Amino acid sequence: QVQLVQSGGGLVQPGGSLRLSCEVSGNSFSISSMDWYRQAPGEERELVATITNSGDTNYADSVLGRFTISRDNAKNTVYLHMNSLKPEDTAVYYCRGRIYYNYIPGFYWGQGTQVTVSS
Repeated sequence: QVQLVQSGGGLVQPGGSLRLSCEVSGNSFSISSMDWYRQAPGEERELVATITNSGDTNYADSVLGRFTISRDNAKNTVYLHMNSLKPEDTAVYYCRGRIYYNYIPGFYWGQGTQVTVSS
């Protein structure tokens, strides 16, 4: 069994910063790549950032230069550092892991966390 548990998020003013965390737990697993997605009301879920197991990263154009994805392999945790937040960043944020569980690859999702950017 593999679980992804998210923490962080909340309400922040425009221009502020937040950090989201996503910890992977369980047995007999290994993590390949990790992603952060977000979904605003009435919108489709969109990919925000990706980090591979070698540390390569990729970002959506809308967050490039403002968001940073990182991972701590020792803690099986991925982070999303969000700076210069804008009202349009308001969404539920989800982490997703491409994880080998008992050597079988699959995608696993976190529970989601609300980020609201408002004055």
